[in-house]
Amino acid sequence: MDFRIMGYDSPLLRMMDLHEDNDGGRSPNAASRIYVRDAKAMAATPADIKEDPKSYVFVIDMPGLKSGDIKVQVEDDNVLLISGERKREEEKEGARYVRMERRVGKFMRKFVLPENANTDAITAACQDGVLTVTVEKLPPPEPKKPKTIEVKIC
Repeated sequence: MDFRIMGYDSPLLRMMDLHEDNDGGRSPNAASRIYVRDAKAMAATPADIKEDPKSYVFVIDMPGLKSGDIKVQVEDDNVLLISGERKREEEKEGARYVRMERRVGKFMRKFVLPENANTDAITAACQDGVLTVTVEKLPPPEPKKPKTIEVKIC
């Protein structure tokens, strides 16, 4: 099954202006910066997708996050959106970071679901830092039966 992953592989990323405004106002490039920010968040959130006969399963590592920090949504009837935010721990008095390598900030992934995905039957569970989102498949359509038309005598 070919899932279209939205956003982060776009050639527009290389052409967008990443600089902030100095005047503090909204610029014409504000939407572009939002796109770039979202694309970076998607690129930094790897996911595995498995398919079995009855469902599609999305597996994403979410170490240190609580279920309240993760949002799973369906938008536009067929786009699975997984997002959230990992916040930096507050520094305690007398302690300071010597090195910070763990990623903090927003994360997001969008997946265009196939036509046979049942968006009304989606479950999400986070256990041991791994988010598993299961999207059930719709049953295959029944073959159309021939329609018999009664012939009337006039």
